Amino acid sequence: MRSTRRGKGTSEVEVTNVSAHGFWVLVRESEKLVSFKEFPWFRDATIAQLTRVELAGVDHLYWPDLDVDLALESLDHPERYPLVSKGTGSKNAKPRPQARERWARYKSARKRRRAN
Repeated sequence: MRSTRRGKGTSEVEVTNVSAHGFWVLVRESEKLVSFKEFPWFRDATIAQLTRVELAGVDHLYWPDLDVDLALESLDHPERYPLVSKGTGSKNAKPRPQARERWARYKSARKRRRAN
């Protein structure tokens, strides 16, 4: 009996393994590590969220459940893509001094209006 060749893969991208340090993504026959240290957005994601990944163009991966998209090059060279965000949604973010002062003035004015 002779074995036949395996057929063509059905997915261009899939998560092949998950560990405490990160997960591996198979993209067009190349396996890449997505380290939780380098890409912290994935650290608290569920397996279902991690494994739902799409090839969003020639050089981008997209995780719709997490609203994260990454250039494939950033997986090969994370040092070229520093973690910089202008968002304020982080629960660990601290307000800038100017924002703290504005907030204090707002609370004080609000308190005075309620007293009147």
